[in-house]
Amino acid sequence: MTTLRSAVWVPLFDELAEPAAVVRLAVAAEEHGWDGFFVWDHVRWQEPVQALADPWTTLAAVAAATSGLRLGPMVTPLSRRRPQVVARQSATLDRLSGGRLVLGAGLGSDRFGEEFSRFGEEVDDRRRAVLLDDALCVLRQAWSGEAVHHRGPGGTIDGVRFLPRPVNGTVPVWTAGFPGNRRPLVRAARHDGFVPVNLEHPDQLAGAVDRIRELRAEAGTAATPYDVAVPLPASADLAAFEAAGATWWLADVDPDGLSVDDVLGIVRDGPFR
Repeated sequence: MTTLRSAVWVPLFDELAEPAAVVRLAVAAEEHGWDGFFVWDHVRWQEPVQALADPWTTLAAVAAATSGLRLGPMVTPLSRRRPQVVARQSATLDRLSGGRLVLGAGLGSDRFGEEFSRFGEEVDDRRRAVLLDDALCVLRQAWSGEAVHHRGPGGTIDGVRFLPRPVNGTVPVWTAGFPGNRRPLVRAARHDGFVPVNLEHPDQLAGAVDRIRELRAEAGTAATPYDVAVPLPASADLAAFEAAGATWWLADVDPDGLSVDDVLGIVRDGPFR
């Protein structure tokens, strides 16, 4: 029997910008045996998309209506979010869900919605990478429950404790990146999971997973749990990607013209088993 877990993964666009509809989909996903329910995090998208929902508010409703699904934003561009606010949001959502939150984090992109440039946010990838790592450092400290003393490129926190803590003392962090690039793999190895972007072939995944394993072995963390969450359409050879190191399948969908019925069809077809 496969060990690959399966998650519904949807953009909160147009029909799916209605939180009540997303909650119904999450409840159906749980009833049909899916393991997770993750949502995109965007503030703008290219046409024809018009309406978007906030992921944190939507996920709070999903958490209250379900009992076993892992859930979270997949992925959130931390460079445009205040880490101290995310620390509060994440701990609150984790406790509301009973410890089911997974935080997906990445650089984001201005390509599809100009959601950095149109709001005066940082558009340089290297600078956003620095802000991402700084924010992750803050979150790790905040979830510890100890006083946070931090000065970094993203701001200053002067002796603040963030209570209550997440249910299990921390929140799993999966970081996103291109599998062939060195820095995303180094970042991923420092955290709890990897979400490869634009993956085309299982061999790409196998190479990235091997490198992450090497880095974790060097850091002495190879024995701790680790996830590799691969966004793929249902038509992909999921067994081949599982053999290459995937532990999660994120059911990838085309965001343009996506309807509630489209996602419900994916949910009812059932997870990969």
